[in-house]
Amino acid sequence: MTAENESYGARADRMDPVELMRSRQYRRLLVAAAVIGLVVSFVSWVFLEVVNLTQEWVYVGLPEVLGFDQAPWWWPLPVLLVAGLVIAFAVTRLPGRGGHEPSNGLTTGTLTAPDELPGVAAAALATLGLGLVLGPESPLMALAGGVAVFLIRLSRGQVPDQATQVLGAAASFAALATVFGSPVIGAVIVLEAAGLAGATLTLILLPGLIAAGVGSLLFVGLGSLRGLSTDAFSMPPLHLPTYAVPTFVDLLWTIPLALAAAVVVFLVFRLARVTRRVVAVRPFLFFPAAALLVGALAILFAQLSGRGAGAVLFSGEEAMADVLEQQDSLTLGLFALLLGCKALAWAISMGAARGGPTFPAIFLGLVGGVMASHFLSVTQAPAIAVLVGAAVVSVLRLPLASIVLALLMTHGGPGEAPLIIVGVVVAYIATLALTRPTPRDDPETTRGGLVAE
Repeated sequence: MTAENESYGARADRMDPVELMRSRQYRRLLVAAAVIGLVVSFVSWVFLEVVNLTQEWVYVGLPEVLGFDQAPWWWPLPVLLVAGLVIAFAVTRLPGRGGHEPSNGLTTGTLTAPDELPGVAAAALATLGLGLVLGPESPLMALAGGVAVFLIRLSRGQVPDQATQVLGAAASFAALATVFGSPVIGAVIVLEAAGLAGATLTLILLPGLIAAGVGSLLFVGLGSLRGLSTDAFSMPPLHLPTYAVPTFVDLLWTIPLALAAAVVVFLVFRLARVTRRVVAVRPFLFFPAAALLVGALAILFAQLSGRGAGAVLFSGEEAMADVLEQQDSLTLGLFALLLGCKALAWAISMGAARGGPTFPAIFLGLVGGVMASHFLSVTQAPAIAVLVGAAVVSVLRLPLASIVLALLMTHGGPGEAPLIIVGVVVAYIATLALTRPTPRDDPETTRGGLVAE
């Protein structure tokens, strides 16, 4: 049994879940989940808005203040040097070591202590706001859990450990709903990671859905205020042409593309874990050095391609629309350069920063799908959908969540759905074949401690 199962499931199994759901205490739990969902969504919105404003000020506003028309080519280097120093300080000097290590994948089930929140926020803000290649999902889950624990302690009532874990799971639902744009995705990720079934599944599901649904209403409402938007930091759906009916030929290219995605992600995670071990030796030297390497990769791409360094920096959700719009002007060499620089920057960031691993995987799946459509003569919409699903499952090791995410992101219809399913299953099996448990790595990894080693 995994740590997630023990946290969210095993404790609930020691009593009758159906009887619990009929009780007055459970109804109070649903009300508490709604309150926590509202607070977590507000905190998530504030944090993501601060991240967005930081990005705009550092890469647009500050160069103008200093007299530049735009950020000079070398600008990412000093910015990322600062990011590395802040992360090193958060990891070595603040409680909680800056939060979850992304080279372990996306983990659930461990609630952040309130005194760890400053370190988590500082490391995540330095990572996301200053341009390292990670997403916001892991920090938001950590912040959500810490906020839930803080609110529970603030109530001054005696809250059972089981109820605390349920409310922590509900907070994770709400946090993931803010960045993936759908309460459904957050629910599927948390529940599949916990491995729940039967009445226990419903026991956890209802508070989570309440928290995510109510929180999403607040999140969308805040985004509709004048001058404020959630588009800059939530994963946008891709506008792809519909694909009516898959063919046997589609199946033939789906399998090798999914295998390729699994191998690429495996290599990225392997490099990430090597990076993690290196930077741990002398954090205040090697964390900044790793961040500078990410900046150098972004500059390399910008200088060779004549395009902005932002395509390599950051988590990738804003650059996806640009890739689709500019694909006809990109050569195979530029696609390969973008894919290679982004993958290396992602690997280094996972080993030497704090953030979520999922968004860059989605970006690489998109780039790979566009490349396949241009140079292998496969249909673009299903190729992107397959590679997004395959890349995500290679990171999360959650097949159902990866299928749902790929379908919702690509608006996959009856033509894409079978190919996504096949691609996800192939990539998942390949990932399991490539990985094995190892005692050298942190056991807090996705799906029972399997790591790419």
